[in-house]
Amino acid sequence: MKKSTPNHPSTCRIALCFAIVALGVLVVLAAESRAQNEPMLVPDVVDYSKLLPVLPDAPSGWIADKPEGSTADVGGFQITNVHRDYRKSDAADSPTTAISILDSVANPDYVQATTAAWNQNSETSEGYSKSVTIDGNPGFEAYEKEVKTLANGEKKELKHASLWVMIAKRYFVEIELQNQDPKELQDWVKRLDLKKLAAVK
Repeated sequence: MKKSTPNHPSTCRIALCFAIVALGVLVVLAAESRAQNEPMLVPDVVDYSKLLPVLPDAPSGWIADKPEGSTADVGGFQITNVHRDYRKSDAADSPTTAISILDSVANPDYVQATTAAWNQNSETSEGYSKSVTIDGNPGFEAYEKEVKTLANGEKKELKHASLWVMIAKRYFVEIELQNQDPKELQDWVKRLDLKKLAAVK
């Protein structure tokens, strides 16, 4: 029986939902801004089945859920996304990873606006956000930590790290870590064949 990640919803899935909604809104607004008699040529997104093989298997000592995906209509345009969850164990505080890929080829304006926002860097005692480059691809890394007091009075540090990478000016890759050091993001992104993803049409 498939187990979900214990004790917290996937922030990655929430972020992906917001990304899908935002993409749909931008697509609709772009369509409305065009002249009525102007033909609108929108590239087709790939079927989600082509992206599922890009999601890596679990590394040694980890457990991977079955990969999920969908290709759906949003505002008259198609959006494709795939997702897979990984966990070190079934313990409540076990390290977890979630990887998602979103095909945003239907709206280049969305791609441009999102990647432009990645240039804003910041750092505090609670974490940081910064622009990065992964194998020549633009990206954005964020990390936050929180000290939580447990019922027995013990203090526990919670860690959350995310990495977004734009591939071939269409694919948003997001890697989200819970209870892991942010340096682990580099190990996870290396498990993805980004060149293979860039070639998917």
